[in-house]
Amino acid sequence: MKLLNKAYLRAKKIKLIIFDVDGVLTDGGLYFSDEGIELKRFNSLDGLGIKLLKKSGVEPAVISARDTPNVAHRMNNLGIEHFYQGQNDKLIAFNELLKKLSLKAEQVAYVGDDVIDLPVMRNIGLPIAVANAHDLVKDNACLITQKRGGHGAVREACDFILKAQDNYDSAMGAYLV
Repeated sequence: MKLLNKAYLRAKKIKLIIFDVDGVLTDGGLYFSDEGIELKRFNSLDGLGIKLLKKSGVEPAVISARDTPNVAHRMNNLGIEHFYQGQNDKLIAFNELLKKLSLKAEQVAYVGDDVIDLPVMRNIGLPIAVANAHDLVKDNACLITQKRGGHGAVREACDFILKAQDNYDSAMGAYLV
C-alpha cells in the first residue's frame, strides 16, 4: 500500500507519459505475414485511455527500439505527435522530449516492460511496469499494472493518472449521460 500511495502522489505531477511499444502497447508477440510484413496487435481500450489522458492535459509519447510502419500508423491514428522508433538508447529520445516540451524528469511517467526501458525509468517521476514485465523492471517501478501489456495495461496506467489528477470523473462523465 505504501508503494501505491507513493505512485499516487507522483502521478499528480505528470505532464508527459511515455510508452514502450512491444510488450506494453502490444502483447509483445511479433507476428509476420507470409510476405514478411510485421503485424502488431493493439488494444482499443488502451487507445481510448491515451486519448482521454491527452484531453486532460497529459501529453503522450512513444519510444520504441523497433522501427515498423504499423507503429507510425497507430500513433497517427491516436494523435500521438511525439514518437520515436529505432531507439536502442531511449535516453536520447527522452532527453530530446524533455527539452522540446520544457519539462522536468519528475513530470514524466514511463510504461515499460523490459530492461531496455530501465535507463529512462530510473530517471523519471513515475516508472510503471506492466504485469508481464521483466523482474528487474518491476523492481524499479513505482506502479505495476494488474493487466498485461497489450491487454489493457496502458488503460490502467492512464486511468490511474486521471484519478490521481482528479480528472477521471470528468473524463468518464461524457459517457455517462
